[in-house]
Order: sequence, then C-alpha cells, then structure tokens
Amino acid sequence: MTTRSELPGTAESYWMATAQGPRYPSLETDTTADVVVIGAGMAGLSVAWELTRAGRGVLVLDADRVAAGVSGYTTAKLTAAHSLVYERLRRTRGKEGARQYADSQQAAVERVASVAAELGVDCDFERSSALTFTVDPAQRATFEAEAEAAAEAGLAADLVTETDLPFPVAAAVRVAGQAQFHPRKYLLALAEDITARGGVIHERTRVTGLSEGTPCTLTTERGTTVTANDVVVATHYPVFDRALHFARLSPRRELVVAAPLPASAAPEHMYITDDLGKRSVRSAPLDDGRRLLIVTGESFTPGTGDSNERFLRLDAWMHEHFPVGDTAYRWAAQDNDVSDGVPLVGPYHPGARHVYVATGFAGWGMSGGAMAGQLLASTLTGTEPEWAGLYDPRRLWSTVREGSALLKQQAEVAKHFVGDRLRTTHVDSVAEIAPGSGAVVRVEGRRCAVYRDEAGAAHAVSARCTHLGCLVAFNEAETAWECPCHGSRFGIDGEVLHGPAVRPLPPRTI
Repeated sequence: MTTRSELPGTAESYWMATAQGPRYPSLETDTTADVVVIGAGMAGLSVAWELTRAGRGVLVLDADRVAAGVSGYTTAKLTAAHSLVYERLRRTRGKEGARQYADSQQAAVERVASVAAELGVDCDFERSSALTFTVDPAQRATFEAEAEAAAEAGLAADLVTETDLPFPVAAAVRVAGQAQFHPRKYLLALAEDITARGGVIHERTRVTGLSEGTPCTLTTERGTTVTANDVVVATHYPVFDRALHFARLSPRRELVVAAPLPASAAPEHMYITDDLGKRSVRSAPLDDGRRLLIVTGESFTPGTGDSNERFLRLDAWMHEHFPVGDTAYRWAAQDNDVSDGVPLVGPYHPGARHVYVATGFAGWGMSGGAMAGQLLASTLTGTEPEWAGLYDPRRLWSTVREGSALLKQQAEVAKHFVGDRLRTTHVDSVAEIAPGSGAVVRVEGRRCAVYRDEAGAAHAVSARCTHLGCLVAFNEAETAWECPCHGSRFGIDGEVLHGPAVRPLPPRTI
C-alpha cells in the first residue's frame, strides 16, 4: 500500500503556497447588511466586487479563509473553451443558446483582464490559446463538429493537428484569446478593494441557517444572526437543499501535480483531453525564469477508490511526457457537474425573491465565477444581461430533457446510500487499522469513521454524513473523510472541510 509519505511533492496548492493574504475577523455579533454573499471564492468575490462597485452595501461570509477553498486549488484556466461543449449546446440549446454561452464566458475572461489591469494586481495574467485534443483518429469527426460549433458561436476557434505538446495528436479544437493567471493573487486583490470601498468580509464564519423573507435572516455556527435584503449563496455546492440542487449536481474530484521545467520546454498554450483518464496541462511562471508545469487528471467521485495510486499514475504520466524536475506540489480540486451541462446562476428556486445561487461550473469556475459576478450583480441592480435565462436555475424544461443524466446521477447516489449500508463493516475491528490510515468500522452497533494517526492514537467520529446521511469513506492521500453522495468532506476529527454539509461529524467513543 502506498502511503502519503511516499507520494511526490508537497501536499499543497501552488497558489496557496505563493500568496499569503491578510486575515479577516470572524463575525462575533449580530449585524445587518444590504446584500450578504456566502462564500469568498471566485464566484462570491466576483459578485461582491461587482455589487460594491454598483453602490450596494455588501457583507461577505466565508466558513474558512478568503480564496482558500476550491478557488485556491484550481488549475486556473480562464477560458470560454470548456472542452467539447459547443456542439452539445447547439443541439440542446440551439445556435442562439450556444452563442449566448460563448458570449458570456468570453466576456468573463475579458472582465478578469480588465479588473486585474484596473487594480494593478500582478496575478501572472497571460494570454494563451486553449486546446481540446484527442489522440484517437476515430474522434476526428467529433472534433471537426466542435470546432465548427464553437466558431459559429462566435469564438476564434479552428481545428488543428499540430501542437507544441511533446506527442502527436489526432485533432485539436483551438480557441484563441483565452488566458491563465494566479487565482489567489487576483482574488486577494478583489477582497482588498471590496473592503476599501466599504464592503465587509468575515472569515471563519460558517452560515448554517437561512430564513427567506423581507428581510432574510441568516444564522451562523457561532449563533450570530445577520439580516439582509438579498442573499447570494456562492459556496460551490449550495449549503441549503430547499431547491433540490443536490439532485442536479454531481461532485467530482481531480488530482493535480506540478513540477518545474525549463521555460523553453514548457507548452505555450493550455491543453485538455478526456483521453487517457483525462489530462489537463498548462504552465505558470516561476521567479527563477523557469515554468511550473501543472497537470490535472484522474477524475473520481469523492469517497471512492485509491487516491494514492491515482496520484502516482498522474505523476508518472507527467514525467514520461515532459522534461520536468522533481515534483514540487500535489493537490486536488473539486467540481460539480450539472445534469444538463450548464451552470446554475440566478434565483435560488421558483419562489425565491431575494435569494440567489451560483453553482455547477463543472471545472470551469474561473470564467464561470466571473460570469456569475456579472450576471448576479446585474440582476440585483435591475439590468439582467440577455443571456441570464440560459443559466436560470429554475429551467425545469432542460432538467426534463436531460432526464436520463439526472436519473443516472441519482442512481449512483442511491447505490452509495443503500449499498454502503449493506456491508456489515468496512474492516472488522479498530485494531486492523494501520497507523496513518482510516476505515469505517462497526462499534457497538454503530458505524464509526476511525483514523489512526502515526503515533497509533485512534480518532473516531460518526460515519454518517451530516448532509443527508450517506456513509463517508477515507481518502488516505488527503487524510480526509469524504461523502460519495454529494461530495461533503470532513477532517479526521469531524470538522467540515467542504460542503454541502454544514455540521461536523459527531465524535464517537471506541
């Protein structure tokens, strides 16, 4: 069995390791606000920044630190080229829907470029083309159709067969005019400008309750209360289930490895393929003149499979194809796919009047978050863009049309919810758990999630996710408990690392 200590690189995101931001206080007393934004990642801070610029009073609440969640663990491609998306959109949303998607996503790319320039932030912003490629000649027709659809939607797209990758490809859809950047440097600058213009940010303030009304009322883990005219839920996976978003979202975790290489050997552009278990490649500038190659892949549902072996496969692929040095960093990103393939940005549910949501960016949260900022700020100030309807979470017609995907997704959830309980135990006793490992074990009739640390001490918590009750599983590579149903993640002592859960796993005595 591979252990964490045998995995390559430092277990940290490059973005987190190279951008230290200020600390914002937690919320200790009851307060009021014009607009409350829950979540201080790309979507939440983009919304807050746009609203602050529009003259609205904004309060941002985050359960952890600014830009330290999903947005601090992305690969930070800023692009409207979202793999093979435009031919599907042309079929399901028509030519106009595909055009609106391209317009809104490209506008988001340009918005980040203009904001970074306006704020004067050095966030390693670089223009680049984005290429989706295949190594399978049988897929050429599919890529021809995608290039045609993307160009028809208004992007600078064409089909190529030559790239600067160190191996041949059968076909690639190239979209020019895209970008890549350091997301945490950018978001820390947004946060600074928000507070400079009168906005307020509170970290380590987990919102656990929301009562809709005029005004809305929010409650926090510490027991404080916030009243607000409007609320935006930008927590990546929505933490309130009243709109049944959990039935339309499928969590996906992807691993990332990064290693330095000579600038002359680094790929000039951004690449992605669903071949080979998915691979995504880009590079970022290093202070010593070299580049950091960033490779993503090995997608899996949280709480399933062996992350250690996946990290090793991804790292071996990077070293096989690129002249990199020793692996410097490894981390993981988490994304949510929507059953009909389009993010959910707009009113939280059909009856919502003052609560809005931004979620379901399917791995493209940098452009998606900036798009959400523009859309929701416009909506809240009375000037909706023409493409608002494309992302409207109330679009029940598309949910029905994409019903097979939704049913497949819910069947997977049911498999874990029911199937995991049919197993009498995951190991027979606590004594079987090796130091540095974790497992679910039945203790006095209750399933416990037990982690044994390197010193041999056992840490036991309930194995039932506090979101909807699925059983968690241990991710050894990241030392975390994960829910395979909706992607909640917990630390070894039960603390919430990632929603939709808002309550920790209760401790257990063993």
